[in-house]
Amino acid sequence: MAGGDAQKGDKPMTGPMKAAIFLLSLGEGRAAEVFKKLNDAEIRLVATTMTQIREILPEDLAAVANEFIELFEGDTKLMVESGDFLRNVIKNTLPSDRAEEILKEIEALQRDKPFGWSRDVNVSSLSTALLLEHPQTIAMIMAHLPPDIAADVLISFPEDMKGDVALRVARIGQIPEEIVRDVDGALKDELKNMVSSGGKVGGLQVLVDIIGGVDKATEDTVMEMIEEEDMEMAMNVRDMMFVFEDLVGVDDRGMREVLKRVEGAQLTVALKTASEDMKNKILGNLSSRAAEMILEDLEVMGPVKLSEVEGAQQAVVQAAKDLEAEGTITLAGKGKDDILV
Repeated sequence: MAGGDAQKGDKPMTGPMKAAIFLLSLGEGRAAEVFKKLNDAEIRLVATTMTQIREILPEDLAAVANEFIELFEGDTKLMVESGDFLRNVIKNTLPSDRAEEILKEIEALQRDKPFGWSRDVNVSSLSTALLLEHPQTIAMIMAHLPPDIAADVLISFPEDMKGDVALRVARIGQIPEEIVRDVDGALKDELKNMVSSGGKVGGLQVLVDIIGGVDKATEDTVMEMIEEEDMEMAMNVRDMMFVFEDLVGVDDRGMREVLKRVEGAQLTVALKTASEDMKNKILGNLSSRAAEMILEDLEVMGPVKLSEVEGAQQAVVQAAKDLEAEGTITLAGKGKDDILV
């Protein structure tokens, strides 16, 4: 079933998808006979695809099996219980131990796939939650979302950030599985909190966006007022106004001052998920030997928890803020042209 021009919706169907639809339309008995002709690798591939199918549209069925056109023509969808169907076919086809092994592998793949829950979430809520994240984190999440969900989310983004997110997705490198799963859990929990609070996201990000566009004098006035009323809120706003990736705009002299206050091991962890621009900025302001050692450590470093990476990055940002407080450098808010004076 690998040939032909069959399409599922507007997208070309793969061979395994066409084979899966065909087998589901045959019924358990005949599908079992086909399975007997397949090897283990083929069974795993087709079976995994079958578990992803919840409905078969008439046009899709016609594309892979023309003899079924009269049975399923029209707008009515053929609803399928692919899970039970697949389980029965495999159990009736293979020896019990072999069948159980394949079913466990398939179930593990379905259960453990990150962001699989995104199909059950309102796209608007998902987009709102993502907009609170750093662009690099957004890109990492988008790269792991199901393609159709990611497409809907990208469409919902503001026009001025669509291109940036797309470029980051294209340039993103290998992300440790543990980090992906940590982000998966954190985003899922965040969406639950949004729902439990009636969908209210809060006003801090809006305030940060506004402050990021004003002049320094206005920023100072606003922040002084906030500090007088709520020091904790002021600290949160300042944290949100300047993040690790914003350091890419610091000039070389200022970056070298910042790096003097950061331990090498901590800096290595901070660079784990950094963009290429950020890595080049930091490595370019270290000695050749120091830069070489960090690159070697990054190559052999195993999975690191997202919380550890964020903590290390925050330590670098804090070093920059401490220098600002001492009057050594001046940091502007996120979105300003002049990062360091």
